[in-house]
Amino acid sequence: MRLCTGYASFISTPFERHSYFLKNIVLAVCLFGMPVILLSEEPAAPVFKDGEAQVVKAFSDSDYWIREDLWVATEFDSDASGKLDRMHVSVTRPRQTESEGLKLPVVYVTSPYFAGTGSKGREYFWETRQELGAEPVKRKHFSAVERKGMRPIISKSHAKEWVPRGYVVVHSSSPGTGLSEGCPTIGGDNESLAPKAVVDWLCGRAKGFTTVDGTQEVVADWCTGKVGMTGTSFNGTLALAAATTGAEGLEAIIPIAPNTSYYHYYRSNGLVRHPFGYLGEDIDYLYDYVHSGDEKRREHCDCEVRDKEMLKHFDRVTGDYNDFWAGRDYLNDMKPLKAAVLMSHAFNDWNVVPEHSVRIYEALKKNGIPAQAFFHQGGHGGPPPMKLMNRWFTHYLHGVDNEIEKDARAWIVREKDDREKPTSYDDYPNPDAEEVKLFLSAGAPQQGSLVLEQSPEQGTEKLVDNFSFSGSSLAQAEWTEHRLIYVSPKLSKPMHISGTPQISIRLASNKPAANLSVWLVSLPWNNAQKAKITDNIITRGWADPQNHGSLTKSEPLKAGQFYDISFEMQPDDQIIPKGQQIGLMVFSSDRDFTLRPTPGTELTVDLDGTSLTLPIVGGQEKLKESFLPSKNQD
Repeated sequence: MRLCTGYASFISTPFERHSYFLKNIVLAVCLFGMPVILLSEEPAAPVFKDGEAQVVKAFSDSDYWIREDLWVATEFDSDASGKLDRMHVSVTRPRQTESEGLKLPVVYVTSPYFAGTGSKGREYFWETRQELGAEPVKRKHFSAVERKGMRPIISKSHAKEWVPRGYVVVHSSSPGTGLSEGCPTIGGDNESLAPKAVVDWLCGRAKGFTTVDGTQEVVADWCTGKVGMTGTSFNGTLALAAATTGAEGLEAIIPIAPNTSYYHYYRSNGLVRHPFGYLGEDIDYLYDYVHSGDEKRREHCDCEVRDKEMLKHFDRVTGDYNDFWAGRDYLNDMKPLKAAVLMSHAFNDWNVVPEHSVRIYEALKKNGIPAQAFFHQGGHGGPPPMKLMNRWFTHYLHGVDNEIEKDARAWIVREKDDREKPTSYDDYPNPDAEEVKLFLSAGAPQQGSLVLEQSPEQGTEKLVDNFSFSGSSLAQAEWTEHRLIYVSPKLSKPMHISGTPQISIRLASNKPAANLSVWLVSLPWNNAQKAKITDNIITRGWADPQNHGSLTKSEPLKAGQFYDISFEMQPDDQIIPKGQQIGLMVFSSDRDFTLRPTPGTELTVDLDGTSLTLPIVGGQEKLKESFLPSKNQD
């Protein structure tokens, strides 16, 4: 008898051959002239349990994942280089896609941030201390972004969550960033067509190359032809952008806190409004912030995109909606979209405000697209629980019948609950919510009342603009001329708001232009160190009175003339606790969001022509019950 051993490996990629050889030994026992018996592992495959893809041990060791990078040809030349732009793409996949010919679906993330970003210095923002309607002072530009990271790994995000569950993870840098060609356009068509090209390559319809300018092709023969996209903030925006192209094979997306309209990000109802924490930022700053692409084409992109298109059309003077902004509003591009969408947003995201996702979710339902919504009570970002995402991709990418269509359409994290434990609802807004109109009763400069029945001849009340005071300080003030506030009775029962509050206000200004800010607050204000935002702020809204007639045309206000203005505040789903009071606060400049004109503008509100509409679960009857004094109430 003699004992012999042999080794076998079928890995074709040189950079993985050595490690796979050491880890996958095939033992052959040779006994005289008897045949050799090869003992090998069973072929690896995705595993599903309870409608979810499970972690598979054979896919889990990152040391044996295959990583490669390439460039995908697009159908546009956004930097006018004379050839079609190519997008830099990186792939992370289980070794079995090479050694065993295994085909898997793809989770794809694209971003302008992967190669680094520019300065966050406030000195590069637009000056906000200016008069309304005046030409803004030109802002300074920071030095060109210093690109970081070369090849082959663009990003490692999402790989540890999805590769072990039987997916390939793909990343790409968006146009004009990293090693991708072209110009960033911040919502332009090329930023939708770039990820579409990558999806087309994954599904065998576009060409990929080993180098940015070479001819040696790379094929994605390991892809099943089913792709899902996800990402947070700008990355989530690009997932939606790709879906609006109707790309075949893009089956499902999970956009998290996506910016679905750059107008709604940098303007609000005709008003120049900035994202929270970034006072003075505008779309041209964001362009500079992400522009990390080819140094040789940067001057051209800066000239054509930033200086000609953006600066000439984004209009920081009037804040009106125009063709420039319409071209960067994905609600206008929804018709081709057919991918199933799991929206994710926070009701207290004051960076990308919640209307961004709600407006898209409503359009999806109207168009008959499979859709679910996950909302939490925190700030910017925050994905759905893994269970929800897993079920979504398992069904739409792996084709597992997990009856997801029968799941609840809306998942909302209640105020004191863990984000991983949302409450399910039939839909959002809550189907039991009904609009209830509330009216104002005079009380300035202290507190007026928020009431169910309109009392006639309440007359007018006046406020004086002064950006020096924050919204929170105005809400807590017992007496001030810088805001008007109208407060409900103390709630004898919790009150559930679900939907989008609306305000109709009749006002006059003593100047041709004025900011208008409205907050809905919960009182008494909680100043405790561990207070949550839901303890104090219910929702907010902003508008330009000059746009009382049209969002596309400002009209200077005539001193002393009253105008009727109606607009929506930000969507919400919040349960206001027993013992609290709801306060409607009207003021002018919001120092955290709006321009800051010289204090002194006077706004006069006609209380008889002003009302607040709240979406209340249970409608008027529930609101009446909450407003009635409790027997145990002081």
